Order: sequence, then C-alpha cells, then structure tokens
Amino acid sequence: MKLGYVIYYVESVEATIAFYENAFGFSRKFVHESGEYGELATGETTLSFASLNMAEMNGIGFTGRAKDFKSAEMEIGLVTSDVLAAHKKAVSAGATEVKEPTQKPWGQTVSYVRDPNGFLIEICSPIG
Repeated sequence: MKLGYVIYYVESVEATIAFYENAFGFSRKFVHESGEYGELATGETTLSFASLNMAEMNGIGFTGRAKDFKSAEMEIGLVTSDVLAAHKKAVSAGATEVKEPTQKPWGQTVSYVRDPNGFLIEICSPIG
C-alpha cells in the first residue's frame, strides 16, 4: 500500500488550484470540467481539492472550516532547499504567515503558513 493522494475540501477548487500554482509552483494535473475536483502534480503523492458540495454529495459532513480554527490537527509538508524564498513567495501569493523560517536543533529549517482556506502548510528543508 502507498499514499496516493491527499484531498482537501474547499469552497473554490479553481481558486485553490490557482493559489498553489502561484505560491508553490505546482502544475495542474487535472481539473474536472464541473469545477468540483482538481489535482496538482506534486511528486509521487498527488495533492487534490474537492468542493464542499462534492463532500455533501459523497455523504461526508464537516463540523467547521479550517480557517475558523487557530490551528488545524493536520498539515501538509512541502520540502525545498530554500525555505526562506519559498516562504516569502507563498506569503506574497496570499498565504498567511504563521511562523517565519526557523532553524531547528537537528539542522532543518521550518516555516509555517496557511493557505486562503486556512489549511496549515509546513515549508521545510530536507532532513539529512
């Protein structure tokens, strides 16, 4: 078994796809003509977005939106060799800064931002 994709449920699939393209340089892998679902090419694991309407159609309920919470119980981690540049680019593209790039005791550089939906994103350097 392997992790094939992660799906975030969002109000606007198109706006979210556009944000991730601009903020992180990912490219569209697929966006359904209905606008209810889309995928980004991010490496081996696909980052996907589905509309809140699709969640309802699938019988999945949510009690709140990520942007309504101070911190979410999950995050996605994006790995780059230049955390500072990636962090600045994300913020200039509309991400909200949570924590500026910081060097960890084990040598990794890590920062945190939130996308326009409120989802937490860790931007980090490779370990080792």
